[in-house]
Amino acid sequence: MPKVLLVTDSAWVRNDVLASLSSDDVHHEADPRLAVARAAELAPEAVIVDLQVGSMGGMALTRAIRDAAALGEITPAPVILLLDRSADAFLARRAGANAYVVKPFEAQELRNALAAVLNPAAG
Repeated sequence: MPKVLLVTDSAWVRNDVLASLSSDDVHHEADPRLAVARAAELAPEAVIVDLQVGSMGGMALTRAIRDAAALGEITPAPVILLLDRSADAFLARRAGANAYVVKPFEAQELRNALAAVLNPAAG
């Protein structure tokens, strides 16, 4: 399983992601203001961001991750945004997320999204 950084301050989202990916290589950060620094430290292969995370929000955090990668501050990694409703898909596209999954999600949905962003040629 790839190294994943999960950014959420919601216990149920954290638990659902951990259960879905069933991996010891999922690293959690609850404070979105620390997420870019955590990504620099971990060099994850993918980042999963909750749309409703702290005062920063998932859109702003996705942009911050993209900007930090563009500036060479972190290793580029695809971002999966966890949306509150399917109507928020435009937010994911606007923020530059590579994929999105609507909460609550099935484990297979999240695994498929992760597989797709890690190996886009296979999809």
